[in-house]
Amino acid sequence: MANGFKTGGRTKGTPNKTTALLKDTILAAGEAAHPDGLQGYLMTQATENPAAFMTLLGKVLPLTVGGDPDAPVKMEIVWSGEG
Repeated sequence: MANGFKTGGRTKGTPNKTTALLKDTILAAGEAAHPDGLQGYLMTQATENPAAFMTLLGKVLPLTVGGDPDAPVKMEIVWSGEG
Protein backbone atom coordinates (compact mmCIF):
# COMPACT_ATOMS: atom_id res chain seq x y z
CA MET A 1 0.00 0.00 0.00
CA ALA A 2 1.29 3.42 -0.92
CA ASN A 3 0.32 6.21 1.48
CA GLY A 4 -2.28 3.92 3.11
CA PHE A 5 -4.30 3.50 -0.09
CA LYS A 6 -4.78 0.29 -2.06
CA THR A 7 -3.36 0.76 -5.55
CA GLY A 8 -4.15 -2.53 -7.28
CA GLY A 9 -5.44 -6.05 -7.00
CA ARG A 10 -8.97 -7.34 -6.68
CA THR A 11 -11.86 -5.18 -5.59
CA LYS A 12 -12.88 -5.86 -1.98
CA GLY A 13 -15.28 -8.81 -1.79
CA THR A 14 -14.29 -10.27 -5.16
CA PRO A 15 -13.32 -13.96 -4.79
CA ASN A 16 -10.05 -15.06 -6.32
CA LYS A 17 -10.13 -17.36 -9.37
CA THR A 18 -9.44 -20.52 -7.36
CA THR A 19 -12.28 -19.80 -4.92
CA ALA A 20 -14.71 -19.03 -7.74
CA LEU A 21 -13.68 -22.17 -9.66
CA LEU A 22 -14.07 -24.35 -6.55
CA LYS A 23 -17.53 -22.91 -5.81
CA ASP A 24 -18.66 -23.48 -9.42
CA THR A 25 -17.32 -27.06 -9.33
CA ILE A 26 -19.11 -27.87 -6.06
CA LEU A 27 -22.40 -26.49 -7.41
CA ALA A 28 -22.00 -28.46 -10.67
CA ALA A 29 -21.32 -31.67 -8.71
CA GLY A 30 -24.47 -31.09 -6.67
CA GLU A 31 -26.50 -30.57 -9.84
CA ALA A 32 -25.15 -33.79 -11.38
CA ALA A 33 -25.59 -35.87 -8.20
CA HIS A 34 -29.37 -36.03 -8.32
CA PRO A 35 -32.00 -36.38 -11.07
CA ASP A 36 -33.78 -33.29 -9.68
CA GLY A 37 -30.60 -31.23 -9.62
CA LEU A 38 -29.06 -29.42 -6.68
CA GLN A 39 -32.36 -28.78 -4.92
CA GLY A 40 -33.28 -32.46 -5.10
CA TYR A 41 -29.84 -33.42 -3.82
CA LEU A 42 -30.15 -31.04 -0.88
CA MET A 43 -33.64 -32.33 -0.08
CA THR A 44 -32.24 -35.87 0.01
CA GLN A 45 -29.42 -34.76 2.30
CA ALA A 46 -31.89 -33.02 4.61
CA THR A 47 -33.69 -36.34 5.07
CA GLU A 48 -30.76 -38.79 5.06
CA ASN A 49 -28.14 -36.61 6.81
CA PRO A 50 -30.08 -34.06 8.88
CA ALA A 51 -27.14 -33.15 11.17
CA ALA A 52 -24.90 -32.27 8.23
CA PHE A 53 -27.76 -30.45 6.49
CA MET A 54 -28.51 -28.37 9.58
CA THR A 55 -24.82 -27.46 9.82
CA LEU A 56 -24.95 -26.26 6.21
CA LEU A 57 -28.17 -24.36 6.90
CA GLY A 58 -26.56 -22.64 9.88
CA LYS A 59 -23.71 -21.47 7.66
CA VAL A 60 -25.92 -19.90 5.02
CA LEU A 61 -28.55 -18.23 7.21
CA PRO A 62 -27.86 -14.64 8.20
CA LEU A 63 -26.08 -14.31 11.52
CA THR A 64 -28.10 -11.29 12.59
CA VAL A 65 -31.73 -10.39 12.08
CA GLY A 66 -32.82 -6.80 12.35
CA GLY A 67 -36.29 -5.54 12.95
CA ASP A 68 -38.58 -3.22 14.81
CA PRO A 69 -38.06 -3.51 18.60
CA ASP A 70 -41.82 -2.95 19.06
CA ALA A 71 -42.64 -5.82 16.69
CA PRO A 72 -39.99 -8.50 17.29
CA VAL A 73 -39.27 -11.11 14.66
CA LYS A 74 -40.60 -14.53 15.56
CA MET A 75 -39.17 -17.69 14.03
CA GLU A 76 -40.67 -21.14 14.32
CA ILE A 77 -38.77 -24.19 13.10
CA VAL A 78 -40.75 -27.40 12.73
CA TRP A 79 -38.98 -30.64 11.92
CA SER A 80 -41.34 -33.05 10.20
CA GLY A 81 -38.83 -35.85 9.62
CA GLU A 82 -39.38 -39.29 11.06
CA GLY A 83 -37.35 -40.42 14.03
